[in-house]
Amino acid sequence: MITFVWAEDENGLIGKGGSLPWNLPNDMKFFKEVTLTGNVLMGRKTFESIPNPPLKKRENVVLTRQTDLEIDHVLVMHTKEEVLEYAERTDKPLHIIGGSDIFELFVSDVDMLYKTKIHDQFSGDTFMTSINYQEFDLVEEKEGILDDQNSHRHTFQIYKRK
Repeated sequence: MITFVWAEDENGLIGKGGSLPWNLPNDMKFFKEVTLTGNVLMGRKTFESIPNPPLKKRENVVLTRQTDLEIDHVLVMHTKEEVLEYAERTDKPLHIIGGSDIFELFVSDVDMLYKTKIHDQFSGDTFMTSINYQEFDLVEEKEGILDDQNSHRHTFQIYKRK
């Protein structure tokens, strides 16, 4: 099973200069809960943006065009086909966590969507790929709790491909 896990603002913004444009600990908690159920796939730039990589307790897979790239304790792959074969061989979900080029590459292959919708607008330079939500059913939706550390209204949404 292939999933997407991401947060976006009202305009589909997902990044700014290689990082998140917001601070939302609730989203980080949701991200961790979801991704700990399987393995994670990301592009090289997303991997480099993670503080203290790789992500713990998950197999980390980096998809890159750099054929000579080697990263300790990380599976490095170079083609979509290689990733799809890997996803078929494992009994764990493969959670795609970015960036936008990686989401775009797998948009026709994704089975589940784990989205945090942030009900605000931010400035940034990276946007989520277009997803045809008519191909998915919304199976769960939960409002995020606002507090002194989570000041942006947000909703957690889970979609399953029809």
